[in-house]
Amino acid sequence: MAFMTKPILKANTPDLLRDLDLTNDELAYLLDLAADVKQSPSGYAHALDNQSIALLFEKPSLRTRLTFELAIAQLGGSSVFVDGPIGLREPLRDVARNLDRWVNGIVARVFSQDTVDGLAQWSRVPVINALSDAFHPCQALADVQTVREHFGELQGLKLTFVGDGNNVAQSLMLTTLRLGMDFALACPPGYLPNPEVVSQAEGLAAVSGATLRITHDTGEAMNGAHVVYTDVWASMGQEQEAVERKKAFHKYQVNEELFDQARPDAVFMHCLPAKRGEEVTDGVIESPRSVVFDEAENRLHAQKALLLMLLS
Repeated sequence: MAFMTKPILKANTPDLLRDLDLTNDELAYLLDLAADVKQSPSGYAHALDNQSIALLFEKPSLRTRLTFELAIAQLGGSSVFVDGPIGLREPLRDVARNLDRWVNGIVARVFSQDTVDGLAQWSRVPVINALSDAFHPCQALADVQTVREHFGELQGLKLTFVGDGNNVAQSLMLTTLRLGMDFALACPPGYLPNPEVVSQAEGLAAVSGATLRITHDTGEAMNGAHVVYTDVWASMGQEQEAVERKKAFHKYQVNEELFDQARPDAVFMHCLPAKRGEEVTDGVIESPRSVVFDEAENRLHAQKALLLMLLS
């Protein structure tokens, strides 16, 4: 039997499809576990022995694919990678029911939230959302792990997201607020987050005592920010909107002037890949206060913790 540095708390949810699938206590535990896995990786080297996980990717990836493949391997498991549309050659329900006869879990990076939801509906093994059009929970987990490493705690901090109210913004909004962090979003008109997600976020803020602010004013959002975060203006699948989005977002670039409006000890974050000269300047992303590569590294550790809680 594999030796563990400490027992693993199994999540009550069979899948991670949305950020709120984890309870507040499970989220806090996952962050502690991720820190322990990062500090003492050898203690978990056999946690997923004899387990195989399918990686289904409709979208290309550097960080998500490599960090999941490495996480699975470093925990003693194995992975198989399949790219391309899910449910095109045969019904999604058939794909899911084939996979659950062969593998112990599914990690899916998809265009539509409906796809990952369908995989979970028809599969008998855990399904992890590695990105959809609605949420990016694995990214948010790594992000708050990174923030905690740099500031020592999370409650009372403020994260400001500048740009599109997209999947990353929505996951960060839900995750930070439930951890007691204030969250501000500065976005152009027409690029607000989903109203249902905002409603959920407002409820979380009411419970945690944190504040939620959504505005079109970057200066207002930046005031008092400990973390300044941005993402590309046009994500994969939105290429046809690139010209229109550049016009809408040009005043929402995180440049040195805007970054200076945050706290002097503020850090800069980006989920990557970044388009330098668009959503962020080279000066900001290469500054000593940029933690984008710490953030990328922590994808590995946060996802290890998630795999342990769902599969070990």
